[in-house]
Amino acid sequence: MATRATIEEVASAAGVSRSTVSRVVNGSTAVSPEALDAVQRAIAELNYVPNRAARSLASRQTHAIALIVPEDTTTFFGDPFFAAIVAGITGALRGSDYLLNLLIATDDPGDKMASFVRNGGVDGALIVSHHTIDAFIERVADAVPVVWGGRPMHRREGDYVVDVDNVAGARTATQHLLSTGRRRIATITGPLTMASSGDRLQGFRDALADAGLVPFAEEAGDYSEASGADAARRILASGTPDAIFVASDLMARGALTALRATGIRVPDDVALVGYDDSSVALTTDPQLTTVRQPMYAQGEAMAGVLLRNLAGEAPETTTILPTELVVRGSA
Repeated sequence: MATRATIEEVASAAGVSRSTVSRVVNGSTAVSPEALDAVQRAIAELNYVPNRAARSLASRQTHAIALIVPEDTTTFFGDPFFAAIVAGITGALRGSDYLLNLLIATDDPGDKMASFVRNGGVDGALIVSHHTIDAFIERVADAVPVVWGGRPMHRREGDYVVDVDNVAGARTATQHLLSTGRRRIATITGPLTMASSGDRLQGFRDALADAGLVPFAEEAGDYSEASGADAARRILASGTPDAIFVASDLMARGALTALRATGIRVPDDVALVGYDDSSVALTTDPQLTTVRQPMYAQGEAMAGVLLRNLAGEAPETTTILPTELVVRGSA
């Protein structure tokens, strides 16, 4: 295996001091044009790669960003929402000097995660899928620049947020069900400890109120497939709706399974609309009508806002991305 070139070898090849090479590598402008050109040519010829750890010590920066997901690993790896968010984040970081650290936890026993961040483990953090019960997240947000993926339940002045218009998305989904003649419309929400769940419930209620109707039933899930099936069974225990708006595609697939188990046909007896337009929407029979939220674009925008903040710029504190209804066979 080839030995990696050292900073001393670059300095020798360029005919300059080691400190001059260090200044060039760390982006200093206190270098003459001639020395800059010589160092850059030597770096290219020797294929020199700067030592990230040494640069971090010199600059007091880690060039690392944390993606913090306050969920258990089953939820994280089982929901395609997170895969799309991570893809968008890594896409935005590809052209930067920053590495992504993934931190997954439903809580923070011993304050380990928060301490890692507060002690300088990363330069900034991206936080998605946060709940009101995630107290350790506040300690993270007090320590480093943070961008929230989705509006936090208790937003503070100056917080950076990249969200989708969940109220409008849910309203559009419910209006679609109303336009097909459905009137006994139930909903399965996400956990109401999350702002996204409350916003989707609000959009659902607003659309029904505009039509002079009240919800047939409201049951909460936790965005998992099993919780969608359980919530659908609770709805059916009190009667049969003619439509259900479900706050995620995974929960909608669970609801579809529960409906079929009782002989209910979708969409003939009960129309079904999900939320996300994830790959899950294409795995059901019939395929799901769903609200498309731009998950990749959200991850990309989150990383972009944080990078601009870390660079000393002043990005917009709020970015709201639009949603779109995708009509398929379930409604």
